[in-house]
Amino acid sequence: MLRGAFILVLVLGLAFVARAGASPTPPGARAFGIARLKYGGGGDWYGDQTSLRNLMAALRGRTSVPVAGDDAAVVEPASATLFQYPFVFAAGHGNLRFTDAELPNVRRWLDAGGFLWVDDDFGIAPSFRREMKRLFPDAELIELPFDHPVFHQRYDFPHGLPKIHEHDGGPARAFGIVRDGRLCVFFSFDCDLGDGLEDEGVHNDPPEKREAALRMAMNIVQYALTH
Repeated sequence: MLRGAFILVLVLGLAFVARAGASPTPPGARAFGIARLKYGGGGDWYGDQTSLRNLMAALRGRTSVPVAGDDAAVVEPASATLFQYPFVFAAGHGNLRFTDAELPNVRRWLDAGGFLWVDDDFGIAPSFRREMKRLFPDAELIELPFDHPVFHQRYDFPHGLPKIHEHDGGPARAFGIVRDGRLCVFFSFDCDLGDGLEDEGVHNDPPEKREAALRMAMNIVQYALTH
């Protein structure tokens, strides 16, 4: 199961280390794959085209995690392939919707150890909240406090998510769903980490914003691998 894959990564000693002290991938290590969720509903699931590629390159360059491939795979919510990926990313501006057939597959994947990061590109929040209530009717989408471990992994973010794009001008906020004591869904809101991960010329964000987005995204991956 996916949880077993997480444990294997830990046993192999794939802890996050500084670039200068990175150790080679142990023989026989399983590569860590990231996938993009191709959800239905009409939203632009395909956005943030270079974001995951840059995140994976940073993981490969700054850590000893054996990252699989140069870019993220694409998986659909009802596919058995979903279970090959412990970490899945989704983003967009529009509507996200799961079919009745997709819901139980996503639920099983999350309960088996999967981790879903949904990044609000500005507009996905209403449909995301609706679908999380359909996915886990008995679970609350809670706001994560600044002292939550996800903000204090390889990099320290004492004030929570970095603010990359203004959107409505409100503070960047993080929400999550906890199942059996484990955070399995992470929602970055009014922040736009995904845009901050894009290639330099895509949004013309200053280097410090892009670095903050990259560091926070790496924190999310580290948290998913170690909790």
